Amino acid sequence: MEQTKKRSSKTKAEPSSKIAEAYREYVLLNGSQPPSVFQFMKNLNMNEGVFYEHFGSFENLEKDIWKGYIGETIAALHQDESYVAYSSREKLLAFYYTLVEVLKKDRSYVTYSFKNVRRPELTPSFLRGFKADFIDFAQGILNEGLDTEEIIKRPLISERYKDGLWLQLMFVLNFWLKDDSKGFANTDAAIEKSVHLSFELMGRGPLDTMVDFAKFLYNHR
Repeated sequence: MEQTKKRSSKTKAEPSSKIAEAYREYVLLNGSQPPSVFQFMKNLNMNEGVFYEHFGSFENLEKDIWKGYIGETIAALHQDESYVAYSSREKLLAFYYTLVEVLKKDRSYVTYSFKNVRRPELTPSFLRGFKADFIDFAQGILNEGLDTEEIIKRPLISERYKDGLWLQLMFVLNFWLKDDSKGFANTDAAIEKSVHLSFELMGRGPLDTMVDFAKFLYNHR
């Protein structure tokens, strides 16, 4: 019975993967969405109803494609046995490096997705599910960093750390899309420098030491 369930689950997943792959190919060849779901599915020799079993619209399909990218990235990280022992900084670095590797396979589609995006900080509709998953992932990293004091909790500011990391991710994606260096070496450097900077800002710095000293003097005046 269990094997039957697994087999039927796999079979059910196949149409959605086929549809997503065909959609990516269509928009890259034509530069725009198909004129209708009916025509798109007819070209696949599939019933229009099959599309709606998996996606409500082309926009919904695009969101699903992007959620797939981050899902694949996080799954790859957790398959690495050494990942659990990483510091928060190392985990964020690993996430960015792995995400870029995942996106490399679909760089042309990623470029297509961003071609009309002028202000990525406002979160394009196709990235909404992707963003929600990233924020959950980033918050986990931040919580670990706060527990180990690799990251310092600051009134009001620390609640916005996750939003800062989202902007950082948008910076990384846009940098990578414009990077023409061999093996995207410049993107690797940008990731390393931006992550180190963010953790320097979120970690204990001279300002925190001054505040602690001021508190000490006030309490012992």
